[in-house]
Amino acid sequence: MNSLIKSTPWDTSAFGMPTWELIEYSEAALQQAQQAKGHHTLKVDPLADKHLLHNYGFYYCDTLIEPHCTVSRLRTSLHPDISISKIVDFEQALAICKGAFIHGRFHRDFNLSKAAADFRYGNWLKQLLEAQQVYGLYWEGTLAGFIGHKGNNLVLHAVAEQYRGKGLSKYWWGAVCADLFGIGNNKVKSSISASNLAVLNLYASLGFSFSNPQDIYHRMTL
Repeated sequence: MNSLIKSTPWDTSAFGMPTWELIEYSEAALQQAQQAKGHHTLKVDPLADKHLLHNYGFYYCDTLIEPHCTVSRLRTSLHPDISISKIVDFEQALAICKGAFIHGRFHRDFNLSKAAADFRYGNWLKQLLEAQQVYGLYWEGTLAGFIGHKGNNLVLHAVAEQYRGKGLSKYWWGAVCADLFGIGNNKVKSSISASNLAVLNLYASLGFSFSNPQDIYHRMTL
């Protein structure tokens, strides 16, 4: 029988327990997951019937949506004190990363340690930096945030607390998107929590549309 669950070793290393993701929403997959101790993740259509999830002990954590934009829709602005660079100091970026992802599903999961969730995102940031897939966001030459990407997908981003709420992010995000379009991508996309209204409004202001909502459910059995 084909496995309907897969291990997620990057999460295992952060949380110190076996971690799994179900590759489909079915009773067969839920039954397989029941035999595997640890932490489980399942992504489902928001309109799907959730009774099986509750029967098997899964609980709601988050709803993700996908912002996406083409070059013709992108709205950018320039600012004389703002710049981006692929040269990023890891320790400075890691300090910005810590505690920045309170909207993320791992921080919102009451069964998981916030410190371990921070550690997970720090590991991810390190991997992206080693692959040179991080844009540093600079204000007057000082690192103020970062945007990690895989190809045309913006996968991890944060701005230091002192630079939030000042209307600066639209300049950084616009510059990064313009750079990704400039190297031949025909679309830029991301994945964000529907609860993160500041980021949702940021993407909307830049001309992004939204699609592909997914409810995220977790379960932990030890």
